[in-house]
Amino acid sequence: MTQGRSIRLFLVDGTPNGLLTAEIMNWTGHVLTGPRTKLSELVQRPECGRTGIYFLVGPDPENSLRPLVYIGESDDVGTRLKQHNRPEVVSGTGGGKDFWEKVCLVTSKDQNLTKAHVKYLESLLIQNAGQVGRCKLINGTAHDYINLPESDRADMAFFVEQIRTVLPVLGFDFLRETSRPSRVAEAAPAAVPEASPRFILEVPRHGISATGQEIDGEFYVFKGSLARGRWVGTERGYQSLYNQLCEDGVLAENGDGPRVFNEDQSFSSPSAAAAVISGRSANGRTSWKGEGSGMTYGEWQDQQVSAAAAAGGEGEEGRDGAE
Repeated sequence: MTQGRSIRLFLVDGTPNGLLTAEIMNWTGHVLTGPRTKLSELVQRPECGRTGIYFLVGPDPENSLRPLVYIGESDDVGTRLKQHNRPEVVSGTGGGKDFWEKVCLVTSKDQNLTKAHVKYLESLLIQNAGQVGRCKLINGTAHDYINLPESDRADMAFFVEQIRTVLPVLGFDFLRETSRPSRVAEAAPAAVPEASPRFILEVPRHGISATGQEIDGEFYVFKGSLARGRWVGTERGYQSLYNQLCEDGVLAENGDGPRVFNEDQSFSSPSAAAAVISGRSANGRTSWKGEGSGMTYGEWQDQQVSAAAAAGGEGEEGRDGAE
């Protein structure tokens, strides 16, 4: 099993929607985040006068599935954020950026991050965000920056891993590594404890068959699975998700028949996946059936919970006996 981690969160003004700091034990990094509406308070913080990395995050009006993200670096983050807060038309320098609603900056508690360090970090993080594919980067392509000693590059690689650990806890998923479902699907389930058995969803009347699997808390539908050729349900629920996947080319047209998944696609739940595949609202707990077993996803999940509860009960009995 993966070892647990402790992250210390602090609500600066005591409210969940205000400024927030985060730290990980034995990591020199310090994270400060908040909404753009709190920028006047954020730039007064001492962290903003340090050298660091920052992320500007906002919604993409053309894609509801992924946010817009800008990754930058500065030896005076506060000054740079003030520049980005200027209206683009007024600034005339390209410094203003109107899309963002949240900001997150990462500095060092020991203030040992140099300009060279953060330029290297920026390059790594832009590359990682592009590879993960959970956001649309405003930066464009990353510039390779390798002007660091080998030991410093190793330290910055560790620094990046800590950033990728703490940001999802703060609600920023764009650096969270995407699992590789197709490879997991080929492995024995016992060899991948984070993955469920494979499940099948079939709608024979419309020639639909899809394969899915729960991996690390997300439900994936595998490349090559089929989905309804058009949305036929009510204009609510997952219709916007279905339309977005069609626009993105994830659900590709296949003549007059069902659409086909061009790549592995993650969903927030089995029901979201089942709805997109069926073209209408669907209960994923009953629609997905275990490959070979016929057990529904809901039955499998209940079985897992019961087994865990039984194992916990046996542990309690053992402790009672030892006393």
